[in-house]
Amino acid sequence: MATLDQKSPNVLLQSLCCRITGKSEAEVAHQFQYAVRVIGSNYAPTIERDEFLVSEKIKKELLKQRREADAALFSELHRKLQTQGVLKHRWSVLYLLLSLSEDPRKPSSRVGNYGALFAQALPRDAHSTPFYCTRPQSLALSYGERSGGLSASVGTSGISMSGPNNTVLLPKLSPLLFQTESTNCIFNVQRILCPLAAVGEVSEAALVRDILYVFQGIDGKFIKMSAQDNCYKIDSKVVLCKSLRDTSSRLAELGWSLDRAFGLVGQSFCASLHQELKEYYRLLSVLHSQLQVEDDQGVNVCTESSLTLRRLLVWMYDPKVRLKTLAALVDFCQGRKGGELASAVHAYGKTGDPQMRALVQHILSLVSHPILNFLYRWIYDGELEDTYHEFFVASDPNVKTDRLWHDKYSLRKSMIPSFITMDQARKVYTPTISSLITIDRVCHDRTPPGKITPASKSADTPKDAAELLSDLEGAFQEKIDAAYFDTSKYLLDVLNRNYLLLEHLQAMRRYLLLGQGDFIRHLMDLLKPELVRPATTLYQHNLTGILETAVRATNAQFDNAEILKRLDVRLLEVSPGDTGWDVFSLDYHVDGPIATVFTRECMGHYLRVFNFLWRAKRMEYTLTDIWKGQMCNAKLLKTMPELSGVLHQCHILASEMVHFIHQMQYYITFEVLECSWDELWNKVQQAQDLDHIIAAHDVFLDTIISRCLLDNNSRNLLNQLRAIFDQIIEFQNAQDSLYRSALEELTLRLQYEERKQQREEEGQWGVTAEQEAEEKRRIQEFQETIPKMRSQLRILTHCYQNIVQQFLVLLMTSSDESLRFLSFRLDFNEHYRAREPRLRASLGATRGRRLSNI
Repeated sequence: MATLDQKSPNVLLQSLCCRITGKSEAEVAHQFQYAVRVIGSNYAPTIERDEFLVSEKIKKELLKQRREADAALFSELHRKLQTQGVLKHRWSVLYLLLSLSEDPRKPSSRVGNYGALFAQALPRDAHSTPFYCTRPQSLALSYGERSGGLSASVGTSGISMSGPNNTVLLPKLSPLLFQTESTNCIFNVQRILCPLAAVGEVSEAALVRDILYVFQGIDGKFIKMSAQDNCYKIDSKVVLCKSLRDTSSRLAELGWSLDRAFGLVGQSFCASLHQELKEYYRLLSVLHSQLQVEDDQGVNVCTESSLTLRRLLVWMYDPKVRLKTLAALVDFCQGRKGGELASAVHAYGKTGDPQMRALVQHILSLVSHPILNFLYRWIYDGELEDTYHEFFVASDPNVKTDRLWHDKYSLRKSMIPSFITMDQARKVYTPTISSLITIDRVCHDRTPPGKITPASKSADTPKDAAELLSDLEGAFQEKIDAAYFDTSKYLLDVLNRNYLLLEHLQAMRRYLLLGQGDFIRHLMDLLKPELVRPATTLYQHNLTGILETAVRATNAQFDNAEILKRLDVRLLEVSPGDTGWDVFSLDYHVDGPIATVFTRECMGHYLRVFNFLWRAKRMEYTLTDIWKGQMCNAKLLKTMPELSGVLHQCHILASEMVHFIHQMQYYITFEVLECSWDELWNKVQQAQDLDHIIAAHDVFLDTIISRCLLDNNSRNLLNQLRAIFDQIIEFQNAQDSLYRSALEELTLRLQYEERKQQREEEGQWGVTAEQEAEEKRRIQEFQETIPKMRSQLRILTHCYQNIVQQFLVLLMTSSDESLRFLSFRLDFNEHYRAREPRLRASLGATRGRRLSNI
């Protein structure tokens, strides 16, 4: 009789089960099988202190039985095991022994209860072994019944096994549980579980049993996972014929593993693999059940049975092909998630094999289901719950409401599935941002989504997703277009009806772009006494009162109250020497939904344009005052012939300035503002969504900024134009000074004549010799100031003309054709061309090009 040391590990483990349960070898057959499976599986404690808890529980059980000596001996042996480091999985051994040592008198001797016991012992992680708590019913495996029983199973979809976080748990082989060194620890556990030192020739039936374990990713007795080759291999010490070894190696390819996938799309990918693996595990269950029936009926595993390697090779051919496809697909999708994962699956389905293509299409329908749900919820509800950043629309939570439209959302191009075109992705991205999100968060509109669009709001099932994916240019495109049209139309209706978007746009044109002529003129008349003062002496409340007066006195009073309450006065930053004209500006307050169109940047552009137009309008206002002064004083100063030359010089310079300003005003008002506004209004009327309005409005502002010389490319032109405006102000001051001196002199002369005539009427001499000498001396002094006035005007005229000439040269070299044509109107009689050689060359070349174009 063999000693304990000579017995095999299986015999020792069976003896251990018999001793613990107190039953015979036949009665503990099922417990022994589960013990072998648990010991051969790969599992580890979920927390570090599990071993301590199990050991404490064992000691408590010994103490309950008043076996203090055994408890002390157990503690010492456990301590030695920990210090020697012989066993790598001590927790597994302790838990097994504790489970097997339960009272046999308890009503838990059935196989299912032991299965539940070991199932509890197994940690549920990604490398757990598949476990069946009850034995499946027996199914015949004869050739006559195989076509009806197995073919249907193998030809559909595969195996069911799941774990935490919906992760597919595929079998993965682990190293042997214990080391091979000997030690004198409890119950000779290490010797019991040591691998065989040498084995004889193995029967085919034994290999079939091992192969069934390998199919589930569990090490068999003779076929084990090779960490070096990353595959299952037959032990080199096993004696086998070449045909059995080759057949076993081919069947062992079905043992494989899968890494985790993350995110909703990754979980759907795992679920699709879960379905594909369902029938595979069902087949393994049938095969295992048949093998178990043969054992229960007393069939010797070493004799010929219905389960042979060749039959397994035939029956497992289709599952092997499908599992290889799935394994290759998993490798191809490694490290991807979300839309990128869907793109990888879609790309892998581009094959000429119809079965492989159908398999990948089925997986794609499941993988795409979360993406389509993301998409429909985003389109119809304006909600984006993308925890794992898998959707192709990205959200920035730090963006405030006023920048929601422009900055909060963006396209995550790497996550756009390959079966969705960039145009479709942009259409999905655009209308939803401009629809329900704005309506819900900005407009506070609570209209039920069903009233916005009657379309289906989600891909309810993977079947629906598959139908959509099969007709991307039809049904899918129709859904996108329907959502785009309905939500965009509804948003525009809300903004126009409830928030007066178009009325606010027209208000910008009338007030900030000076389109309301009577209001602007009257406002200038009222503001003139205030704006001529130093800027530091102005008060905003005074200017606001003047603004309200101008509104009530003009047609502006008939505007909507919602618009008028937004109109306000703004004072710019004051610089030394500034007057009220330099810092005054109109302002228009925007908030709520209209701020989506009239952003801070847009209002900044409006402010710049208003300041430019206001300055140009002031020049027109100033030249009107100059002309009024000339007309009013012309008759009065006829009695002073010595001023005729100076006054004629003033008239000529004023005429030049009036012509220049009128041409600039015509260009700005009609060629820039009116033409650009007409183009904007036509686009707004034809816009299908708010993005079209925003784009048209941005183009409008960019156009007037550029053509009003306010962009960076026109900085030199703007500086020259401002210099011309300064010369007009200088001319106004010079003419006012001239008229003050002339009118003062005229008044003194008239007073002298009146006194002289009055004395003559009284019968006295008109004037004395002294008075007459004093009058002549004063007239002489006034006449001596006239050359200075004439010289000042001559210098002013020369400076003005030089600046205009430089301005015309810059216009002629501009890339903007409208600016080059402006130079023709400013120098229609070629007055400046005769004075500037550079201008002659530029004008001649431009006119030649113009004639050639005609």
